[in-house]
Amino acid sequence: MATEIRVPTLGESVSEATIGKWFKKPGDAVKADEPLVELETDKVTLEVNAPAAGVLGEIVAKEGETVGVSALLGTIAAGDGKAAAPTKDEKKADTAVAQAAGKAGAETSADAQKKAGEVAGDTQIKPATKAADSGPAVSRLAAESGVDPSKVAASGKDGRVTKGDMLAAIATGPAVVAAAPAAPVQVRAPSAPDDGSREERVKMTKLRQTIARRLKEAQTNAAMLTTFNEVDMTNVMALRNQYKDVFEKKHGVKLGFMGFFVKAAVQALKEIPAVNAEIDGTDIVYKNYYHIGVAVGTDKGLVVPVVRDADELSIAGVEKKIGEFGKKARDGALKIEEMQGGTFTISNGGVYGSLMSTPILNAPQSAILGMHKIQERPMVVGGKIEIRPMMYLAVSYDHRIIDGKEAVTFLVRIKEGLEDPARLVLDL
Repeated sequence: MATEIRVPTLGESVSEATIGKWFKKPGDAVKADEPLVELETDKVTLEVNAPAAGVLGEIVAKEGETVGVSALLGTIAAGDGKAAAPTKDEKKADTAVAQAAGKAGAETSADAQKKAGEVAGDTQIKPATKAADSGPAVSRLAAESGVDPSKVAASGKDGRVTKGDMLAAIATGPAVVAAAPAAPVQVRAPSAPDDGSREERVKMTKLRQTIARRLKEAQTNAAMLTTFNEVDMTNVMALRNQYKDVFEKKHGVKLGFMGFFVKAAVQALKEIPAVNAEIDGTDIVYKNYYHIGVAVGTDKGLVVPVVRDADELSIAGVEKKIGEFGKKARDGALKIEEMQGGTFTISNGGVYGSLMSTPILNAPQSAILGMHKIQERPMVVGGKIEIRPMMYLAVSYDHRIIDGKEAVTFLVRIKEGLEDPARLVLDL
């Protein structure tokens, strides 16, 4: 009896995924718990492992298709990887198709398949339709809207109707519906022939599409403004240099700057609660907990794992959590629940050399802190010019909920905590 391969639960608020890549082909031997297929959601990329050992049978969901939770991806049959011998009916059908194709001439491939089905007798072979190949999302939209997917202009791989095609057809009405696939809408001016031959077109991953959509929504929906300040990193750097070796020896993790910034942010959030709140319709939701998102860059895009209850962690505890998240992000092993529920985000562009920037809100949060490169600059200290390691800080915030005074005060509190790190330890 065949074992079904189905889409696992994808996490809170995630209802569908896109088939990224199959690691095996039908007929290949598979081991239990061996990765079989990669799924891309709008938050993470994850692998589906084989539920049993055997031979990969039919692949139901092809690469590029959108599937829902619990959708059938394929099957695993008992065996050792050798291709199963075709049945008598299958041989008869294959022969019929070959004969029909040879005599087709001016006939269409659909006519040839129809003739082959008649020759094969009981083994009727029907031409595939776009609707059958287009996945559960398209089928669901077809059932809800009454739009026939076979009459919708297809832009997907191999002439498949995508979810976007269906949504466009539903939104704009019958004018988009066509009897045959239409050419995709041109969204950019064509390149010169010499330039076009040197271009490479790559489909955006589900994660990158979501990043683009969410960032644009944040700009559109919020009254976003940014305020700046600068912090003298002398004391934090001295403290780090003094204790970094003994810190790593005791806690098994390097002492970085992020632990200090998280603790400084938590103290400032407690003093200015509007920065830790969000708008819900006509209400303001004040959050009396502090889940700090830490933006991490990966080769597939930006992800933001969340250090939960950061106010209850020591600097060492924060550094340990960030270290764990960094490794998981590089390995593509972050779980969806580890990137949800943040109340405030910190983004460190300084690791890439950024001197100053205006970070975009991580909706539905109301503010985000941008860290930048530490650069030695001449500063006036006590009436004298001294060279100090300085960092520009930026806080982007939603002006609908946070006033300018609150945003500036918040950033000043972070500056004070970092320039006198004893305040972070003493909770002052």
